[in-house]
Amino acid sequence: MPVIVPISVRPLVEYVFRSGSISSGFRSASTLVEGTRAHQTVQKEYGEHDRKEVQLETAIPYEDMVFQIEGRCDGLLFQGERIWIDEIKSTSGRLEDIEEDSYPVHWAQAKMYAYMYAKQHDTRTITVRLTYVHIPSGERKQYEQEWSDAELETFALDVVAAFAPYAKLLHEHRTRRDHSIRELAFPFPSYREGQRKLAGAVYKSIAEGKKLFAKAPTGIGKTISTIFPSVKAIGEGLLDRIFYLTAKTITRTAAEEAMARMERGGLHMHTVTLTAKDKICFREEEGCGQETCVFSEGYYDRINEAILDLLTHETLITRPVIETYARKHQVCPFEFSLDAAYAADAVICDYNYVFDPRVSFKRLPEEVKKRSVLLVDEAHNLVDRARSMFSAELHKSAFLSLQRMYKEINPALYLAAQKVNSRFILLRKVSGGQERFVGSQQPELMSELLEEFVMQAEAELMSGRNGEETEALLETYFAAQAYLRISRLYDERFVTYADIGASEVLLKLFCLDPSYLLQQAGKNYRSAVLFSATLLPLSYYRDMLGADEEDYSLSIPSPFSREQLDVRLLPVSTRFKDREKNKEAIVQMLCQLVKEKPVNTLVFLPSYPYMQEIHADFIRAIPEVRTQLQGQGMREEEREQFLSAFQAESEEALVGFAVMGGIFSEGIDLRGERLSSVVVVGVGLPQLSFENEIIKDYFEQTGKPGYDYAYVFPGMNKVMQAGGRLIRSEEDSGTLVLVDDRFLSRPYSQLLPEEWRHYTRR
Repeated sequence: MPVIVPISVRPLVEYVFRSGSISSGFRSASTLVEGTRAHQTVQKEYGEHDRKEVQLETAIPYEDMVFQIEGRCDGLLFQGERIWIDEIKSTSGRLEDIEEDSYPVHWAQAKMYAYMYAKQHDTRTITVRLTYVHIPSGERKQYEQEWSDAELETFALDVVAAFAPYAKLLHEHRTRRDHSIRELAFPFPSYREGQRKLAGAVYKSIAEGKKLFAKAPTGIGKTISTIFPSVKAIGEGLLDRIFYLTAKTITRTAAEEAMARMERGGLHMHTVTLTAKDKICFREEEGCGQETCVFSEGYYDRINEAILDLLTHETLITRPVIETYARKHQVCPFEFSLDAAYAADAVICDYNYVFDPRVSFKRLPEEVKKRSVLLVDEAHNLVDRARSMFSAELHKSAFLSLQRMYKEINPALYLAAQKVNSRFILLRKVSGGQERFVGSQQPELMSELLEEFVMQAEAELMSGRNGEETEALLETYFAAQAYLRISRLYDERFVTYADIGASEVLLKLFCLDPSYLLQQAGKNYRSAVLFSATLLPLSYYRDMLGADEEDYSLSIPSPFSREQLDVRLLPVSTRFKDREKNKEAIVQMLCQLVKEKPVNTLVFLPSYPYMQEIHADFIRAIPEVRTQLQGQGMREEEREQFLSAFQAESEEALVGFAVMGGIFSEGIDLRGERLSSVVVVGVGLPQLSFENEIIKDYFEQTGKPGYDYAYVFPGMNKVMQAGGRLIRSEEDSGTLVLVDDRFLSRPYSQLLPEEWRHYTRR
């Protein structure tokens, strides 16, 4: 039986014909991509018998494979006996810079459509036309070439032959992958309590194409309990791909370790971890970041060989592996990792690659999404992250600066920046002297003025001129693009607010409720599993993360015995007005705890200043105890040093002081005697702020408990995350101290995990 290779025209020809360099510094988001407006403008002028958006398909046998190719051509035109295939591309660049042979991949796409039509309709000759449309002027440039059916057939066979080695590699890999999955056993001797239930719910959700919202306690092994059934679903033909999404770099390690453990058990899968561009870039010392980057120049001439080499020899494709092959083939490591991800069976990456409209996987076909699952780790983080992803802001000062910089250099850009700046001045005038004002509509004409600014900025950035003002222009260009992108998503779940100072105006499109947009971003995936130890209350997270009524919820009780956790409560007020008078009581409690239990301890406090005060008083009271303090803006190596200081075999105990909701209050794993006591001071409420008050008011107006949504639920999540650092496995035990009198009252007491409610009051 021949191997069937289904593929769309565009990825087929892009693989074979892409060439040249990654543009350094600036890549226009709208340059030379299909634009809906451009297509519609051209297609409106088609004749009565012409057709648009024509679905075409064909099958091409090659060696032991049959390529089933499908695609949709922009236009099919008829004039007497003559037939045209019209391929439309839009650009914000200069039309005069586009020559007939500038983009071989565009000709290839159109010729493949021509071949498919000619084969279906036994057409002897057909004309291929490329139509380039300048956005927003609407000016056009067209090129035409006529081809015989024999020439088109030769061309199509050559394309398939060039793609065949890659297709063969993927087929052989998938055959081996599926066999390895069928043979794969759960990679531990037995399931922990709760693990089998979670794994079963994940598989059921995938099989039925539903979302699952799972509250599963720390220590049961959530990572393997979500990945293992997803891998099994690939083996059963339900899925082709897994996206494991995380909020923080540190939590990706658990997913990589789970895949490595299964590989040791016989699994054969391609798993790619994506690392942020600023972290993986080889930087200035090796040429990246310079005007000419050796890893970007000629990237597309080398990338296919690099991908083939990588996928032939590697399965667990982590950051060090990407860097090794990137240097070997002299390709940009970030773009290389993205290209590898499109071919992988599993991708471990940040939330934004799926949910953020600015950076999500743009080239992921809908048919791939339909056979993919999203595993959203630490899903409680997605609420605030989504608000940030779906919000956008602009500063008046940026446009005023550009206005001054480009007055002599580029009059058109100067005028565009001046018009935006004038709109900010008008905002200040209509504010009536208010420092802040909030509205439910976008500022009139702002989007239109920004579109003109973006067009002029793109023209300047593509001109090749590179002065000291270019970096400022680039930053403002991206901010304007982000604003325009979010402005198209704007609805009743948003507000617009302006923050007005003497010399600055901040304008923000602020997403209050991200649930609908999260739902839209994830709707074409087969399934999504959103899980966390602190997904409480489940009703709140279902609401905020876009659950449908038919989606599943699961809450697994803690598998650990009550004897493992000694919970204590010190009911003193930690409200801001009471902190000074109650400091002594908190420090006394810490001293008593450390004397009673001289073990490694982490103390979580609500803010940096408060943490520093408590720490200073503590070391004055008990100077012989070894301590360390979380710093602001710690680098990765400093974080590792902080955590590595917690050693089980250490002769003297260590007391660490950290900020609740910070880098050490979730995602870290200090097992056994590395951490034996945790103190959580306060109920974690976010600070009273302008934005939080807007959120509170919005939800109250929609009939929901606004104060809980804006303050209590996010705050108590921080408390649960911090306390969850303590019991990480069946062997762990320790002492948890909760410090705040509000833990005695609703709704705080109701939000405590069941195993924390059996506390001793001190």
